[in-house]
Amino acid sequence: MSIAPKRIPVPDLVPVRRALLSVSDKSGLIDFAAGLAARGISLVSTGGTRKSVADAGLAVKDVSDLTGFPEIMDGRVKTLHPKVHGGLLGVRDDAEHVAAMDEHAIAPIDLVVINLYPFEETIAKGADYETAVENIDIGGPAMIRAAAKNHAYVTVIVDPSDYAEVLAALSAHDGCIPLALRQRLAAKAYARTASYDAAISNWFAATLRTESPAYRAVGGALREVMRYGENPHQAAGFYVGGPTRPGVATARQVQGKQLSFNNINDTDAAYELAGEFDPARTAAIAIIKHANPCGVAEGATLKDAYLKALACDPVSAFGGIVAMNRTLDAEAAEEIVKIFTEVIIAPDATPEAIAIVGAKKNLRLLLAGGLPDARAAGLAVRTVAGGLLVQSRDNAVVDDMELKVVTRRAPTEAELADMRFAFRVAKHVKSNAIVYVRDGATVGVGAGQMSRVDSSRIAAWKAAEAAKAAGLPESLAKGAVVASDAFFPFADGLMAAVEAGATAVIQPGGSMRDAEVIAAADAAGIAMVFTGTRHFRH
Repeated sequence: MSIAPKRIPVPDLVPVRRALLSVSDKSGLIDFAAGLAARGISLVSTGGTRKSVADAGLAVKDVSDLTGFPEIMDGRVKTLHPKVHGGLLGVRDDAEHVAAMDEHAIAPIDLVVINLYPFEETIAKGADYETAVENIDIGGPAMIRAAAKNHAYVTVIVDPSDYAEVLAALSAHDGCIPLALRQRLAAKAYARTASYDAAISNWFAATLRTESPAYRAVGGALREVMRYGENPHQAAGFYVGGPTRPGVATARQVQGKQLSFNNINDTDAAYELAGEFDPARTAAIAIIKHANPCGVAEGATLKDAYLKALACDPVSAFGGIVAMNRTLDAEAAEEIVKIFTEVIIAPDATPEAIAIVGAKKNLRLLLAGGLPDARAAGLAVRTVAGGLLVQSRDNAVVDDMELKVVTRRAPTEAELADMRFAFRVAKHVKSNAIVYVRDGATVGVGAGQMSRVDSSRIAAWKAAEAAKAAGLPESLAKGAVVASDAFFPFADGLMAAVEAGATAVIQPGGSMRDAEVIAAADAAGIAMVFTGTRHFRH
């Protein structure tokens, strides 16, 4: 049952006479506190915040002086007190509220500055259970929510980046804060506590291995406002949150213009694919266009891998994203900049490579500081009308799978290596996915078709086109292996690959017609293995 509001006019300008400061992030705190004190605003604070302010020579009361009650239980209880929450929640123009405040000697609090215990940072560092729990803030969110609810009279700040605007407003309005600013800060405050609670609830779900909790929250902090979304008429923002995972969200942009919405989406897809390849074993390059790989290869060097990846589909690679699993070197950089490329992402880059890329002022270079772990657990979230679809990340890796040979002919060691490579790539191709691979490089990719046989035909056509571009007499699919992200429901998709020249197939298996497909493979004399694991990607 909702509570009917009392019809009390909300004032525009509200004077600030008392401020409560309690922050874990102390950046900009002293200058802000000094600005408040210079206007005659009395300061109240807690623990380490009070000490920092006092050490700066500013007059500040401890919150226990306000409440008349000491901080107890290792700081768990210090602001959860009627004299704090009454001072935040009291409606200044309501006679009953004012009478209650007078009766209980509750002084109004007009401004609250809170940023929360660093729970997200704590779990990102791999803290144990007890440490994580101790870094769950209780008093902070309670004060933030109380102040935000009563924004008709109280200003709440949860982000040091807002200090300057609040001081400017106090200066412009003779010590008062206008309603429009209080409203915006209140909205931001509720979004912050929501994001904070989302991080805590998702940590609990992961720690307790609760796959589908009764409620699921997602949240993040705005990294930047995008110029637009997928299309110019769509508004968009880039938010970061959740467990730290090397990639576009952690990357340092060395140069280039602002990333677009589509750049970020494609760069994430590219780097996740690059993370499938162990840099200690091989150099690997993934070239992505519209979230699908148009060329992937491994090689002794990044240059070698890039040239092999580019040969798969040099037309589609124009204007694409290039991701790699090793430090970008000068030799590879010189090759990559020869054609128009939107983004390069790597764990790191040499100074020489940075200088080479720097000659292309619009080319974005991102250094992620590490590779994403293909085996790491995590969440994938997608919106649907009226809700969210939440699932665990697809962290299945082909190297961990038991491959079952189902045909009379077993694959050779060379075929087996290419089959693993192909299945690794198929995991990152939109379904229905068909991937042809030869000698550690894709030679044809069919993605996102409604029919698996059409994906197979497109991949074969791509392989033939790549051969023409290279001046070769026959399709690159001749002698290649082929991977399918899901089972072949009929033999026709398999036969399209056979007709293109594939000699071996890797697929999950599990169709009602597996026997028919196996018989067709045996009749064609090709090898086929089942992984038992599907890699749909929609």
